[in-house]
Amino acid sequence: MSWENNVRKVVPYTPGEQPKVKDIVKLNTNENPYPPSPRVAEALKSLDVNRMRLYPDPKIEDLVHAIATVYGRKDEEVFVGIGSDDVLAMLFMTFFNSNKPILFPDITYSFYDVWAEMLRIPYVTQPLDENFHIRVQDYKKENGGIVFPNPNAPTGSVLAQEAIEEIVKANPDSIVIVDEAYVDFGAESALPLIDKYDNVIVTQTFSKSRSMAGLRVGYAFAAPKTIKYLNDVKYSFNSYTMNYPGIVLGTAEVYDTENFRKNCAKIMDTRAKAAVRFREMGFTLEDSFSNFLFVTHEKVPAKKIFDYLRENHIFVRWFNKPRIDRYLRVTIGTDEEMEKLFAALTKLLETEA
Repeated sequence: MSWENNVRKVVPYTPGEQPKVKDIVKLNTNENPYPPSPRVAEALKSLDVNRMRLYPDPKIEDLVHAIATVYGRKDEEVFVGIGSDDVLAMLFMTFFNSNKPILFPDITYSFYDVWAEMLRIPYVTQPLDENFHIRVQDYKKENGGIVFPNPNAPTGSVLAQEAIEEIVKANPDSIVIVDEAYVDFGAESALPLIDKYDNVIVTQTFSKSRSMAGLRVGYAFAAPKTIKYLNDVKYSFNSYTMNYPGIVLGTAEVYDTENFRKNCAKIMDTRAKAAVRFREMGFTLEDSFSNFLFVTHEKVPAKKIFDYLRENHIFVRWFNKPRIDRYLRVTIGTDEEMEKLFAALTKLLETEA
């Protein structure tokens, strides 16, 4: 009997390409094109190298308190982890332990099924409608938990808070996770629901709107009892999830709400202009409430556009998956980066005319 018979084999998550070439336009992984707060640069200078020899604060009290303060919550309603992926994985381990299947959309963040497979959690995907929107009725059935992004990824569509609350109310015996990685780009947060329901958890991240994908900071809001269960699992898995620089720099970032809002506003302005340009060029797209657009061209296949742009050092995301293989997900960059994208698209489409 080979030792390989005991290996937990999974199909891993495929992250967006991180090109090593220079002089590229990188619009494929939904990173923020603008730098984080100037306070982060100042905090970086103040880091005490001697502190590196010590373990970091396992309770992450400074960053937890900063997030709670800025969002008007109590410290005991906040959980922090190494990016929202770490937070979500911890949530799956903590709360999805029923024999009943968890539910999430068929077109969604592609880490959900990876975690479910790895942790041996049964799941059933629920198909989005023809416009890639969640159907609330699909989540009013027996289940072992529910998770969905809002706004959705990779489509950018949004579910109204009233609809989210309808799902939460219909599932009092299940945890409902609302993954709000992109909420700061024009959507309404479900955060107020934690005051009414102890079975709803809202997750967010510094990776998109706060320009700190390279630092890895994610966080969750929930009722104190729910956060305690989550911390119990965290301390049983890895007590020191956030390193010392992450705590210091993350705390500096979260307090600068002015810079954060300014960057979000610039991205939303560029997104609106880009949507007009795409439509003028024959692309079809729904309104997006995220920092990307999900587009398809009426004549030119998405894979052909993807390959052409890549050859010209412009990177977007193409998903070779059912229902969405005709689409491209395009991160909103700076105005200058988007102009380079549209210049390249114009050349391609001229040859296809």
